[in-house]
Amino acid sequence: MAGPTLSVLIVDDEAPARARLRDLLADIAAEVPNAVVGEAADGLLAVRALEAHPVDVALIDIRMPRMDGIELARHLGRLEHPPAIVFVTAYDGYAVQAFELNAVDYLVKPVRAQRLAAALQKVRHSRPVSPEVLAGLQQGARSHLSCHERGRLLLIPVPDILYLRADLKYVTARTANREFLLDESLTHLEEEFSERFIRLHRSVLAAKDAIVGFEKNAAEDAETQWQALLRNVPEKLPVSRRQWPLVKSYAKRLSS
Repeated sequence: MAGPTLSVLIVDDEAPARARLRDLLADIAAEVPNAVVGEAADGLLAVRALEAHPVDVALIDIRMPRMDGIELARHLGRLEHPPAIVFVTAYDGYAVQAFELNAVDYLVKPVRAQRLAAALQKVRHSRPVSPEVLAGLQQGARSHLSCHERGRLLLIPVPDILYLRADLKYVTARTANREFLLDESLTHLEEEFSERFIRLHRSVLAAKDAIVGFEKNAAEDAETQWQALLRNVPEKLPVSRRQWPLVKSYAKRLSS
């Protein structure tokens, strides 16, 4: 039994590679019925394409500009109906080994028809890749964070984020224009983006390049004697007494 037709999105920054996958999918259509419903040249375009047309499976190149394939898969996992993911790699031995150990399917370029057919057959019985596995495969920090809002998956460029603030089970990401609610741990965000953000308080991380100064806290607060001033937003962020010794050296650099 060939089974129902699988809808497919091809994601690769190289047009010849997308064309080859499209041709191979046509070649194996009798064995594994499929229909290519879209293509994307990078991860950002892939998210937009999937918002418009959800698919059963996404064939995703790993090495791409703007957003690599591993990060894209992490964002797609937040969709209400995420596609099955089949990664495509040219030579990354680390990735191949990791995928094998974690039962994540992959194709090695140049892709062969029978290997592609086997991957698509596996998709029918596969489970979504866990966020923990994908986080372990990520090399370096993500370029974007993502959140659900009114049925849409929104991508927030990390360089646009001025601060991250924990409140109960959510973290608020503040840009110059607005706030976004993230379903992420502030501690994990601090670990991933330690080069970009500095901890001011147990509940606050601020972008280092967004801080323009510090001032004394006028209110009588035993915990927060200082506040951080940020560019482009009126909010003043608390700096805890515990964090002030670490933050103070950064404050001195700003004043010099």
